[in-house]
Amino acid sequence: MRGNRSRDTKPELRLRSLLHQWGLRYRVAARPLPKVRRTADIVFSKVKVAVFVDGCYWHGCPQHLRPATVNSGFWNEKIAANRARDAETNRLLREAGWTVVRVWEHEDPAEAAARVAATVRGEAAPADQA
Repeated sequence: MRGNRSRDTKPELRLRSLLHQWGLRYRVAARPLPKVRRTADIVFSKVKVAVFVDGCYWHGCPQHLRPATVNSGFWNEKIAANRARDAETNRLLREAGWTVVRVWEHEDPAEAAARVAATVRGEAAPADQA
């Protein structure tokens, strides 16, 4: 478990690099809502956009999740709890006026960055983001 990074993962670094190249500036590993103990991977405070880069295993990607064979009950509960927390985080942020963008680690970084950039610039509909 110690080897699992909570920030600066390869998918995050690729996404952040592209966003920075495109002239977008952001905060890294920040709490969009200071009173809520949830940290977004990338935060655009002025336009209230929070970006989460979700790992396929830990967040239960429908395409890539391979159920654990050892101690499967524990891991199924853990992943279900992570997904429930993600949904609650989306709800809390939206209620506070934020737009949430969730990116799977397997997504093409350029496509994900384009989606984030469009959202930050007000070019994308929030409904298709998370």
